[in-house]
Amino acid sequence: MEKISETLCFGGRQMQYSHRSFELSCEMRFAIYLPPQAVEKKVPVLYWLSGLTCTDENFTQKAGAQRVAAELGIAIVMPDTSPRGEGVPDDEDGAYDFGLGAGFYVNATQEPWDKHYRMYDYVVKELPFLIETEFPVSDVRAISGHSMGGHGAITVGLKNPQRYRSISAFSPICNPMNCPWGEKALGNYLGDNREGWRKYDASELLKVAKEKLPLLVDQGLADNFLQEQLKPETLEAAAAESCYDLVLRRQDGYDHSYFFIASFIEDHLRFHARYLK
Repeated sequence: MEKISETLCFGGRQMQYSHRSFELSCEMRFAIYLPPQAVEKKVPVLYWLSGLTCTDENFTQKAGAQRVAAELGIAIVMPDTSPRGEGVPDDEDGAYDFGLGAGFYVNATQEPWDKHYRMYDYVVKELPFLIETEFPVSDVRAISGHSMGGHGAITVGLKNPQRYRSISAFSPICNPMNCPWGEKALGNYLGDNREGWRKYDASELLKVAKEKLPLLVDQGLADNFLQEQLKPETLEAAAAESCYDLVLRRQDGYDHSYFFIASFIEDHLRFHARYLK
């Protein structure tokens, strides 16, 4: 593991590292914010999963989360959104919604994607093991994300309720089996059998959820992707079917940008803090 940068921020440390990933067979980069309390004890951690085209830097620099994380004593870990580097395949047309920057937090089963695109196991297993071994961070975890990362946060949390205390998301892709972004990604990474896609679909997982982690979702009503790609109504219907206590807030006038995230990130951090004890 190699440190790329370290910056003092609200009494804590904002850092960026690179490391060789076994799961992804490439060099990976992640950011981590350690609050001031980490000097004296291990602190709980929020894993943040970013959206299409993003890296570990978008949330770090735009969300404004460090001030509240420092107050609450919560570490934040921000991985990249896909494998990268020489030999890692990309969309043949260089499209933004597949390949590099678009790992979709799944374990690919189809060639040539299956060698590198294993973001699910990276986020669930490899990265937490590294973080909890190398930093003063405990195994008391929450997970959150935006858009593609919101899809990732909900699916990862629902599939691993024993590993996380709470889940939240901004503008998540709620039903990727039935939207253009999801159909392209899941079809290429997982193959043509749509039944195999269900285990990475937030709405499908919510329908059958047995353990019910606290779940908060914020969705802007001025989001350009709302109707075609995000479909929060499918998540609501799934929650009703399984009697899941979903809190889904529709925010009038807000779009898909980091201005939206920055406006409500404090709410999400305080939401998670209630369970990270």
